[in-house]
Amino acid sequence: MDEAVINRAIDAATRVREHAWAPYSRFRVGAAVVTSDGGIHVGCNVENASFGLTQCAERAAVTAATAAGTRDVACCVVVTDTEHPTTPCGACRQVLAEAGIGMTVVCRTLNGAEQRFALRDLLPDAFLAF
Repeated sequence: MDEAVINRAIDAATRVREHAWAPYSRFRVGAAVVTSDGGIHVGCNVENASFGLTQCAERAAVTAATAAGTRDVACCVVVTDTEHPTTPCGACRQVLAEAGIGMTVVCRTLNGAEQRFALRDLLPDAFLAF
């Protein structure tokens, strides 16, 4: 994955994080997925008083890519305001796997700390029905 594209995705995820709706946890997350054609689609977390209805940023970004007509995701960037980079939750890992099990996941904090993972390492033996 081209570093310039990853940097654009980091910028996009950082910007969209500001739109997160997190009145309960105060944990705002921005995500950007990069499709194989270089498209960048963003999402932020949206909490709900019925916590099970909360949508994570990563799933929102995959939803945006799907709505734009693509699901071939090569990279997912997750931006948080934490001391250490935060990886996607289990539900997001599963959704990401169906969008591109071979993707790279870039986890970054606002202070610039970063970790990169192969999604296959974050979700070994993923359940894929296709």
